[in-house]
Amino acid sequence: MDLTPEDAADKVERNSCPTCTAPAGSPCRTRAGKVAAKYHTARFVLVPALREDLAVAAPADRRPGSRWVPGPPVEQATVPAVAAPAVRIGYARCSTAEQDLDVQVAALRAAQCRRIFSEKISSRIKHRPEFEAALALASEFKTAAPEQAVILTVHELKRPARHGAELMALAAHLEAHGIQLELLTGPLAGIYDPNGVGAMLFAILATAAQLDRNYIREKTIEGQAAAAARGNHGGRPKVIDEDSLTFALALRDKGVPMPEIAGKLTIKTGKNAGRSPSVASLYRALADAQEEPAS
Repeated sequence: MDLTPEDAADKVERNSCPTCTAPAGSPCRTRAGKVAAKYHTARFVLVPALREDLAVAAPADRRPGSRWVPGPPVEQATVPAVAAPAVRIGYARCSTAEQDLDVQVAALRAAQCRRIFSEKISSRIKHRPEFEAALALASEFKTAAPEQAVILTVHELKRPARHGAELMALAAHLEAHGIQLELLTGPLAGIYDPNGVGAMLFAILATAAQLDRNYIREKTIEGQAAAAARGNHGGRPKVIDEDSLTFALALRDKGVPMPEIAGKLTIKTGKNAGRSPSVASLYRALADAQEEPAS
């Protein structure tokens, strides 16, 4: 059912707001005592026709941004116990900036997620802002409409947690708050049932995901150590090669200023090939050249 902004506002305002305590008949208010531009989620989800919306704006006749004053009282609406479609909140994550989130996001959209949170951040980082925002929104929906089915949807098991213990803790947290967990791929694809036969398989797969991650990390460290033993310490390629460094040292010994030396050099490889290195790069290269004989 499509509602005009005014009709939606009338239906929303037949309920008091659990967030800002605005009484029935009044728009929502901000902490600064102004008329809020949008109704709080905990209030508009009380209207079954608006539960799938992400936001409900206050119409112009409520004068958003003006000083809030209570409106004329109206009879408080009785919220009917109507089973609304499930609200799916999607979360996508990859570990590095070079990785792509398109496949995950496309799958979450196909699963009809109303809101998708995504971030490029390592699972080793404990504070993941977008993941915490997804959990907060799911909890807000569930608190405002306890009978509403709220589902946290992820592409695969290893996206929301760092290791097996955290996966199990997350599943318990969601269950305690009445939020369901949905996996789009893998042996447990579908809505996870903590009381079903999949509970043991979930624990096994969570542990296997952690072991796989630990194995990849160990092999990466071994590869880095082997490369370091061969003199390859990774990082960006040097912009100042040995010939340029020798030339720069000779000019410096003659008292040529650093900016002038940098202007006489040319980067031979990489995306900056053909350009002169920065003075800061020149200082670093000369400092490294001084440290190498000592080491």
